Amino acid sequence: MSRYTGPVCRLCRREGQKLYLKGDKCYTDKCPMSKRNYIPGQHGRSRKKLTEYGLQLREKQKVRRFYGIQESQMRKYFDMADKMHGITGENLLKLLELRMDNVVYRMGFASSRAEARQLVTHGHFTVNGKKVDVPSSILKVGDEIEVKSRSKNSPKFKELIENHRGSTVSWLDVSPEEMKGKIIAEPSREDIDIPVEEHLIVELYSK
Repeated sequence: MSRYTGPVCRLCRREGQKLYLKGDKCYTDKCPMSKRNYIPGQHGRSRKKLTEYGLQLREKQKVRRFYGIQESQMRKYFDMADKMHGITGENLLKLLELRMDNVVYRMGFASSRAEARQLVTHGHFTVNGKKVDVPSSILKVGDEIEVKSRSKNSPKFKELIENHRGSTVSWLDVSPEEMKGKIIAEPSREDIDIPVEEHLIVELYSK
């Protein structure tokens, strides 16, 4: 399945809530969700009550769109989470949080996960001193992420640091001035601020 390349604001409208896919624009009055808070399309205003399967599907799609992953990747992460100790739904969200692109976004070095994915792909970051350009790489506790020396003087990163909002999660230790951070703990469910009922995803994939 190819990656979605249409207007991402339609995805937010489809899920009925902000997914914060456009970075700073999502925090302004220009956000389409503020003007057209209904499903896109001809029959968007006439919402119907969802079935049990529909509710499960929407939760799964919501998570996919939050993290910008494809269905095949989602299924792979679920299989990994199912084999881990603990609660499968929480394990799934932890794996997604530890993706390289999400960690960069959580550190405040990108305005959105999509931008973080692009920056990682272009080779602007290192992990433990080695270049990592695969956004889907799963990191672990103790890994140190840093902007490459050559990239630190680029206008893009200077702008990001000037407008740095700081990390909002307790499992990351971030130093904006040095443009680096470290994973100091596994993300807990309380740290994952995505409004999703992960048990519905487990029920969907367990059928």
